[in-house]
Amino acid sequence: TMVSRPNALFIGGGWVDPKIPGTFDIMNPATDEVVGPCPLATAPDVDAAVAAAREAYDNGPWRHTTGKERAVIMRKIADLVTKNKAHLARVESTSCGKPLRESDWDMDDVAGSFTYYASLAEKLDERQYTKVDLPDDSFETVLCYESIGVCGLIVPWNYPLLMAAWKVAPCMAAGCTMVLKPSELTPFTALDLAALFQEAGVPAGVFNVVTGAGAVGAALVGHPGVDKISFTGSVPTGSRIMATCAKDIRNVTLELGGKSPIIVFDDVDVEAAVEWIMFGVFWTNGQICSSTSRCLLHENIAPRVLERLKIEAEKIHVGDPFTEHNPSMGPVASRLQYEKVTGMIRSGVAEGATLLTGGSRPAGLPKGNYIQPTVFVNVRPHMAVWREEIFGPVLSVMTFKTEAEALQLANGSDFGLAAAVLSKDRERCRRLARGLRAGIAWINCSQPSFIQAPWGGFKKSGIGRDCGTFGLDAFLEVKQITEYKSSNPWGWFIKEPAAKL
Repeated sequence: TMVSRPNALFIGGGWVDPKIPGTFDIMNPATDEVVGPCPLATAPDVDAAVAAAREAYDNGPWRHTTGKERAVIMRKIADLVTKNKAHLARVESTSCGKPLRESDWDMDDVAGSFTYYASLAEKLDERQYTKVDLPDDSFETVLCYESIGVCGLIVPWNYPLLMAAWKVAPCMAAGCTMVLKPSELTPFTALDLAALFQEAGVPAGVFNVVTGAGAVGAALVGHPGVDKISFTGSVPTGSRIMATCAKDIRNVTLELGGKSPIIVFDDVDVEAAVEWIMFGVFWTNGQICSSTSRCLLHENIAPRVLERLKIEAEKIHVGDPFTEHNPSMGPVASRLQYEKVTGMIRSGVAEGATLLTGGSRPAGLPKGNYIQPTVFVNVRPHMAVWREEIFGPVLSVMTFKTEAEALQLANGSDFGLAAAVLSKDRERCRRLARGLRAGIAWINCSQPSFIQAPWGGFKKSGIGRDCGTFGLDAFLEVKQITEYKSSNPWGWFIKEPAAKL
């Protein structure tokens, strides 16, 4: 059992009450009941958190530590996450609604994120003073990598602690200090993480957590003491963040929405294809930015795939996130999200799409934000269910005749986060993977994500990358140091040195 922590903000290495007293309720999306109160931060608390991070960065020891020294603390954090995995997973499933077995898996990935970036922190030491080949031997240039400064990290509710880890771990590895703002739907594991940071011995001010709604995030984004913003969330919010950061030319990384396609050719194994189609859209209750929610089926195989898809989708148990049923789906994360998803389903029907299965609340579940696994067929490109991100367990299906048609339909989107192609023809798969306008291309699978590989998209799906070495570089500034090594005078303006006195 995790050591209890105060129900307070975490600022400057300690637990503090909001400057303006207040709390907000965290709801359980499975029961419509209140889980408990969470401290409500306001702009003065953001000021205090940024000031603590700035003091720790400018005058504290953290930025001057070596990567190897930071790695020791980061591995302690990874061990503490693993030690407290059961508690963290239960808290996560209670507030965001995903099945417990998925939250368990997420906690493994959280620990893995800190372990991975600990190793990159050590390698960062080796990258310092890398020599650059120059055409002029009179000069020597080396490269140094320096932390970017104070960072504001804003994360969503679908993977609350994992998305935090994707940003916090590389931020730490780089030697930055930070203020984390979790989603107002799922803030508790971010505060739990702060308690683990205390236990691991992270210096005061390096890591700060402020909780609250959009006004807290806006105060953080607009704060002049923040050097970089890294945000994962919706396109409209990302656009506003980018506009705010543009005023001061501040560094920003945006991982935004998606409407990702999955292209299925007629040479696939039908059972394997149905499994990946379902995993791509029903995992995490359909609330994944990379969800392959646009399915393109070759017309020759569509009847067989749809027959099996309907049968298997209707077998998914929808209910309590803590159920032993497998496969299972929990509720969507909030009443607002429930209304959005069900509204999009009604829109699909109104525009002429046909419900193959699902589309309503499951029988026997009068409470909670539950939605059946839903599949639309007879979808057309102009329909909202094909164009707009739904962020729920809703799949829209179209058919195609040729590879060129499939590629055109797949790329005909404002988004470009991910895409998948299923076929036994490996050459075709690779050709399509290169042709798809997306930052992530999956071949014969959907949704695998590894901390070692970059994550981010094209077009309105964002700017920059999380994860991999790219995730670390996002929190670094590269500096060239060039030295004149020759003993000969430069002689550009002064042709003959003055006589020595």
